[in-house]
Amino acid sequence: MVARVVDASALAAVLFNEPDADTVVLRLADAVLLAPALIEYELGNTCWKKCRREPGSAARLRAAFGALSALDLKLHDVDVAATLQLAERHQITFYDASYLWLALSLDAPLVSLDARLAALGAALA
Repeated sequence: MVARVVDASALAAVLFNEPDADTVVLRLADAVLLAPALIEYELGNTCWKKCRREPGSAARLRAAFGALSALDLKLHDVDVAATLQLAERHQITFYDASYLWLALSLDAPLVSLDARLAALGAALA
């Protein structure tokens, strides 16, 4: 079974049934899912924003966020100094750099809906 690092954009698409969810599901099929521990905070913030924009859907959105705990998602700490270096070198956020650092350090493909981050991950792999 192949391991893949999944970022918040990709996992949010699946959890919240966004338009690119099917594409992400295909890319993650039969994979061990890996992510930096910060993904829980990013997805929680995404849920919070969606609840504010769509108060009538808040219960459904919270339930979708709750489904995160049912996933077999392996959370990892990142080397913060190395992550900061990646962020500075490639002009990306520290958050994005944490996914990139994990993918590089584990030699695992990065699954992201952020086209720039995905391209960078593929180029550095």
